[in-house]
Amino acid sequence: QVQLVESGGGSVQVGGSLRLSCAVSGYMNNRYCMGWFRQHPGKEREGVAAIDSDGRKTYADSVKGRFTISHDSDKNILYLDMLNLKPEDTGVYYCAADTRCTVVGGDIFLHELEFAVWGQGTQVTVSS
Repeated sequence: QVQLVESGGGSVQVGGSLRLSCAVSGYMNNRYCMGWFRQHPGKEREGVAAIDSDGRKTYADSVKGRFTISHDSDKNILYLDMLNLKPEDTGVYYCAADTRCTVVGGDIFLHELEFAVWGQGTQVTVSS
């Protein structure tokens, strides 16, 4: 059974950066789909970025050019590098995984229902 454990969250000022990590344990198929989601207080969880085993990457419009998703297959760790952070990036960030991504128009479909396994989340707070 796959388990996901996030780390790297914290408090930063506007314009700062953070790197989130998601350690994957348990058996994982060679084909996979992994993503980052976030949830602002009082709002629904939203997709931030995703990557699949073919190397396809998709980002939410709000983070394009600032966030980078990557996967270290040797260590089996998913990363999210976040630059130029804004107050609206504040929220709990979740790592998620499934065996295959749904691809629509060349982009990974970033919806929480597409992912079966979830981590416990890590808090990111961006203050001005």
